[in-house]
Amino acid sequence: MADAPVLVVENVVKEYGDAARTRALDGVSLRLVRGELTALIGPSGSGKSTLLNIIGLLDRPTSGRVILSGTDTTGLGDAQLTALRARVLGFVFQFHHLLPAFTALENVILPAWGNRGTTTRADRVAAEKILRAVGLGDRMSYNAANLSGGQQQRVAIARALVHEPALVLADEPTGNLDTASSDEVFALMRTFNRELGTTVLVVTHDPRIAEGCDRIVELVDGKVVSDRPSTHAKPAG
Repeated sequence: MADAPVLVVENVVKEYGDAARTRALDGVSLRLVRGELTALIGPSGSGKSTLLNIIGLLDRPTSGRVILSGTDTTGLGDAQLTALRARVLGFVFQFHHLLPAFTALENVILPAWGNRGTTTRADRVAAEKILRAVGLGDRMSYNAANLSGGQQQRVAIARALVHEPALVLADEPTGNLDTASSDEVFALMRTFNRELGTTVLVVTHDPRIAEGCDRIVELVDGKVVSDRPSTHAKPAG
């Protein structure tokens, strides 16, 4: 693909501890281009969450580089990382982290307020549009606490996508849902991935979700041991 990659991870190492060093990531490299939907799999303790935190600019590698949308994050200060994260990334977690007393609409608008300290009419219009797109046009005024688990996760997806990020990081987004809700949530992510060209990296233990992606990257003991196309993914477009 001629487009510049959305994400480049180059030989990333992450170590913890002082006297006794523990290596959580051991020379991980990864490239994601626009429109890819990639599953990140591996056993517990393989380094998946550590890698996602580093890609998400929530942690720094011990060595190696992370390049997001053409910006080399090496050496950036905390304020610069925060600004880049807000502009380029969207996050969806297993536990939606919605504010239960806030409405669905307020939860989707909230990141704009957090980033700029204010919101605009355009923010509200964008939030309403994305909530309709995830099938919650009739639930905008409902408090998050009054929504089902699947509906709450749809709000979380809307919140992640409302600013049209280049890359969405999804950490076990269906891990807390029943099968039917899991299928609905993944279908939504796939729809936005195809229609908007949003690049998505999803950590999952569900083989059905992994096989629904375009590509499957497997981590074991902090190393990429497999990087292959999914056998069941349909071509994008």
